[in-house]
Amino acid sequence: MKDATERILINYEEKISTLGFLLRGFLLENLKNITELPDESGNVIGFGYGTGYKDLICTIIPSKKGIKLGFFKGAELYDPAKLLTGSGKVHKYVEINSAASISDPALKALLAEAIRSQEARKL
Repeated sequence: MKDATERILINYEEKISTLGFLLRGFLLENLKNITELPDESGNVIGFGYGTGYKDLICTIIPSKKGIKLGFFKGAELYDPAKLLTGSGKVHKYVEINSAASISDPALKALLAEAIRSQEARKL
């Protein structure tokens, strides 16, 4: 039986679902003790250190066009590589177009910055 995350990702073309699973693996590997929060009705997969919105680090956002890695309060994150895009004033995302974009050291640095931001919100 498939879990909720698998049910979300398998609804897309193979390239998109494959990138989604690769990104999921990357997040689970780099976000120690993270809680995976699949939302089938919203068609997103959240990752946070708790179940509340303020505990959220990022979300996998699949669509017919591709995969995005959304960051909670991404507009506030230090992003010297300029990976973050989006027109939102609060939330931003990184477009994941290939396995290489997942292994980019700048993405790992951005993820570390998101963790620092979440820890600061808890103070």
